[in-house]
Amino acid sequence: MVTISLCMIVRDEELALERCLLTIHDMVDEINIIDTGSMDRTKEIARKYTDNIYDFGWIDDFAAARNFAFQTATKDYILWLDADDTIEEGDRIRFKLLKQVLTTAVDRVTMPYNLGFDHAGNVTSSLRRNRLVRRDCQFQWIGPVHEYLNAWGPVLDSDVCITHKKEKTYTDRNLQIYQKRQKAGEEFSIRDLYYYANELRDHRMDTEAVVYYDKMLKSGQGWIEDNIQACLKMSECYQRLANKELQFHSLTRALLYERPRPDVSCALGAYFFEEKQYETAIYWYRQATEVTQPATMGMVNNATSTWFPNLQLCLCYDRLGQYEAAYTYNETALRYNPTHPSLLYNRDYFKDVRKLGGTS
Repeated sequence: MVTISLCMIVRDEELALERCLLTIHDMVDEINIIDTGSMDRTKEIARKYTDNIYDFGWIDDFAAARNFAFQTATKDYILWLDADDTIEEGDRIRFKLLKQVLTTAVDRVTMPYNLGFDHAGNVTSSLRRNRLVRRDCQFQWIGPVHEYLNAWGPVLDSDVCITHKKEKTYTDRNLQIYQKRQKAGEEFSIRDLYYYANELRDHRMDTEAVVYYDKMLKSGQGWIEDNIQACLKMSECYQRLANKELQFHSLTRALLYERPRPDVSCALGAYFFEEKQYETAIYWYRQATEVTQPATMGMVNNATSTWFPNLQLCLCYDRLGQYEAAYTYNETALRYNPTHPSLLYNRDYFKDVRKLGGTS
């Protein structure tokens, strides 16, 4: 059986670290905790699980910290986690099976990273990441912010999921790092342009954000997943800026990169719904339900191909006075998301007001 080093970078994670380590400590052969300047009980908690605790002076560079963490590993493979990640019980079982069958013929193992959940705990958004890599391949992390593991070679796409449970309050730390790099005259990579635009957008600096999305897209060098998301996010910025022409242009720009995916179709449907062009909105929402989500390492929002477009189709048909069709789409949405309060409210509405559905 292969051996695994868990390598983590942490700072002030006393609220989350133990929860993470409880779900993984008995499945790895080494735990290395790299602390970048904690002022709380993080190290004390870490010592319950390992003596391998290292200090790394913070230099506004996540890749540098992660590369240092990887250098401390001594086992066959390196697993990385953040303090607010966990491995749920079903995935613990799958992880143990993976460890039994994994051989050093595999250089990297990808795992779904579950990031968003609905009120019932169902996964709504996830992406795949290189999560477990062979130590002797010496893969490196790249990027001071929103760093990525530059791994290649024989791959195993695992069904072991890592679950993200964010605890810390959102801050402007990443934005400040980008602005500091910008002031220093550093030339941004294509990936930097995209993630800097995301930080600007998240802080409602929409006028600046669209400039960097546009720079990234005009380079012609962006990853297709980032290109599509840049178009969608740029459209949101223009919506907040009350520029409908550029909002729509940004949405249609996404069609340059691939056939319309469910998230793009839903965004186009939403645009026409707001314009009260319900027939056109129906076309795009139906498109979202008919196109299969692509297999990708990028972000996937499961809601955009399941319950959400069906809910929107319900609303469109209701506005058109076609109540039986509206009821049918709401019931379809409920099959995907049976406890969603809006869908249950709609069911009662159709039953009590439109006399549809009987006692269902």
